[in-house]
Amino acid sequence: MRVIAGTFRGRGLVAPRGLSTRPTSDRVREALFMSLEPLTGTRVADLFAGSGALGIEALSRGASRVDFVEASALARRALEANLERLGLADVATVWPLELPQGLKRMKGPLGAADLVLLDPPYGGGLATATLESLGRPGVLRTDTRVVAEHHVKDPLPDQVGGLACERRRRYGETMVSFYRCTERSASEAEEKRP
Repeated sequence: MRVIAGTFRGRGLVAPRGLSTRPTSDRVREALFMSLEPLTGTRVADLFAGSGALGIEALSRGASRVDFVEASALARRALEANLERLGLADVATVWPLELPQGLKRMKGPLGAADLVLLDPPYGGGLATATLESLGRPGVLRTDTRVVAEHHVKDPLPDQVGGLACERRRRYGETMVSFYRCTERSASEAEEKRP
């Protein structure tokens, strides 16, 4: 596994040994980030981060900061090793949280995020459950983009709370769904604030 483009192009990344993680393929990662650029100065949240390949790719392409969320201690060790090897520890925070429940502890970082990358294990409904948590009023800012990777046989809804799906792209058995936090969800959040 390697960084596809940007400052760290071609640099190798370590993956957790013996863990059944499913890293995003180079082909999918390249297409995904080409459709998201420019990323200069963006704040990113990489949920279900694994080795951190998506968030590190974002940093390599100009993102200013990434909050990585990974529950597995083994995967976090690989992620932290990748950040250290590339000198990125000072622009990253690694959160040891189970998702989607752990999102409650991330209100500040999620509220500041311009882009949320979501790559949960396939099956089990984690993608939908996490989108439901992210789509609640007051979690994300208006126009925050959320990109969810999922299996083609595990479709995601067009609208999840304040998140509206703008497009989908298929890469073999992998589907990538692009959401945006709508104006409506932000105004609902404002109405509920004291």
